[in-house]
Amino acid sequence: MRPLRPALLLLSLACLCLAACSPRYNWREASDNGAHFVVLLPAKPASVTRPVDLDGPKVDMSMTAAEVDGLTFAVGTAELPDAAAADRALDAMRTALLNNIGGQPQGSPRWPGKTTGLTRTLDLDAHGAARGRPLRLVARLAVRERRVYQILIVGEEKAFTEENIETFFSSFKPS
Repeated sequence: MRPLRPALLLLSLACLCLAACSPRYNWREASDNGAHFVVLLPAKPASVTRPVDLDGPKVDMSMTAAEVDGLTFAVGTAELPDAAAADRALDAMRTALLNNIGGQPQGSPRWPGKTTGLTRTLDLDAHGAARGRPLRLVARLAVRERRVYQILIVGEEKAFTEENIETFFSSFKPS
């Protein structure tokens, strides 16, 4: 057996290091236009605002999202008339998300990240399908005073990694 040449060993180590760093995930700080939160997203985000019905009041929800490798990372936020309406809206958001993927919740997950300053949080891990393809949804729904937050990743099961879940949820900070 011949000993490995230093150049071959160095090349092998370099390839291993490059494989560990996915250039597709270019994490960057992002926020909504009203700066109601800060989060790390894996690509340049796009934002949209549209009216939604959250169990009674119709409000404008702003969504900031980025998509990489079949996964969508998104944060939505809306302000409700009062704290009680915001609390009810959390359950409406949960139902809507599950209906969007025809999904069923799986267990009682606890996603990483601080929940300090949030009045109520609801973590969700669900499996379902849309347009004939299986999907997974991981989400944290949260209330802070009159504001609701929807922090989520949705996409094909095989595209999820614990590292991406950790990075995304740990980086979210409401303002």
